[in-house]
Amino acid sequence: MILYTIGFTKKPASQFFESLRSAEVRRIVDVRLNNVSQLAGFAKMQDLRYFLERIDGIEYKHATSLAPTQVMLGTYRKDKRWSDYERRFLNLMKDRHVEDVWVRDLRDADCLLCSEDRPDRCHRRLVAEYLAAYRDDLVIRHLV
Repeated sequence: MILYTIGFTKKPASQFFESLRSAEVRRIVDVRLNNVSQLAGFAKMQDLRYFLERIDGIEYKHATSLAPTQVMLGTYRKDKRWSDYERRFLNLMKDRHVEDVWVRDLRDADCLLCSEDRPDRCHRRLVAEYLAAYRDDLVIRHLV
């Protein structure tokens, strides 16, 4: 089973949607805490849901259980210490027991969406790796 991840910043809409289409993504799982900001452009929740369905027939789901807390995000934006953020976020996933729901709810060709353009310092990668630890058949592919 393939689990994709993608970020929308630093991408024009054409590249973003073509990446999803080429990978044959079936559902976007939005793991952003705040998905209604005007800064999100085409990826603002209502617009994105519409575009995904209209352009490619892709389902949309917002999953706040897979998002960091506002305090956690604010602390990271202030101190920029990725290793601390990563440790706190993984502990949050454990405390929330996200595997209890998401290991069953994941579907082939789901795609975790966040804003960061690259996965290396984005919590979507952490979510994907966390869930992969509970599914032997899960293959992670980052769309860039």
